[in-house]
Amino acid sequence: MINDKRLIKLTQKVISYNSENPPGNELALSKFIEQDMRSLGVEVKLYTFEKNRPNIVATLKGKGPNAARNSMLLTPHFDTVPIGGGWKFDPLGGQIKGGKIYGRGASDDKGNLACCMEVMRSLVEDKVSLRNDVIMAATVDEETGSKAGIIPLLEKKILKPGYGLIVDSDEFYTIICQKGLLHTRIQIFGKKAHGAYNWRGVNAIEQASEVIKRLKAHKFKFKKHAYLRPPTMNIGTIRGGDKVNMVADFCEFSLDTRYVPGMKSSEVLAQIKAIVKSVTPKFKIIIDDLQQPYEIAPDHPFVKTYVNTAKKMKIHAEVKGSEGATVITFFKKHGIPAFATGYGNKGTAHTTDEFARVSTLIKGAKLMERFIKDFDKI
Repeated sequence: MINDKRLIKLTQKVISYNSENPPGNELALSKFIEQDMRSLGVEVKLYTFEKNRPNIVATLKGKGPNAARNSMLLTPHFDTVPIGGGWKFDPLGGQIKGGKIYGRGASDDKGNLACCMEVMRSLVEDKVSLRNDVIMAATVDEETGSKAGIIPLLEKKILKPGYGLIVDSDEFYTIICQKGLLHTRIQIFGKKAHGAYNWRGVNAIEQASEVIKRLKAHKFKFKKHAYLRPPTMNIGTIRGGDKVNMVADFCEFSLDTRYVPGMKSSEVLAQIKAIVKSVTPKFKIIIDDLQQPYEIAPDHPFVKTYVNTAKKMKIHAEVKGSEGATVITFFKKHGIPAFATGYGNKGTAHTTDEFARVSTLIKGAKLMERFIKDFDKI
């Protein structure tokens, strides 16, 4: 049985550890998570892909013949964005006021981490007999790309679950799809000249400006998605030129493109290239990040069971899509059915005086535990 008071004390405890990323300061908290999981008597293993940044994988073994193959993975992360200034509450204090627990990571993702840890403890204490394994993988590096966390855990086949529950969301949302992500830097090459004789040169900044104008006017062809907005393009940074009285021979800008399931990244990139080429033949496109879009059917048994379990508990687990990138996309490559949920507070992640509601965390932990039991019977 979920212990409400213990859950909230645990949330305060994990908030008290500074695990800012950057710089990747997760070691102290990882040791606490490891000790807590080892105290349950479950199998605990550490996997480290960058020095002093261990991921903790705890497994509660099921008793069925296909326990590992049909295992359910619960995966929160325990790094946070930097604390920053301007806080009214101690960012590592876990102070409770007005039914809210404050601190960096309260919503993203330490409240969810505490829920997963409490669920594991509750299952062990109640001696729940499950057919299939339940795995909790508490990971590092989510805030800066997961290259030391969930990505290598999946790529190296350390984690091979039957199903993946990414516990990194808010308000019981059931996140079943997300846009693809294409981060590029577009470099434009011109010709230097004196600013007073600009006709002798080719201004890369002016060319970049025209490229940006055409990119923003471009309309992608796509099939309307039930849970996602249309594709978007955003110019994030721009730099170029040497001096006010010189014609700039170089300009670079970064482009964040988000595209819906059904669109191919190769076709998106080809359209971007064609737009740049329509302005200048002298350019280079550098791909900094590429993530494929993801979706799982809302009537998939894994999703449907979660939503139905929530209904039985009189909790509204709204089915939604994610405009931004989450780690769900990494499960697609490995053919693992997955969705994301969580019990943070909408709109507070990464903000000053971040908080989660105590009542939501308690309900969330109880929902997760009951979902595990319900899905294990299928």
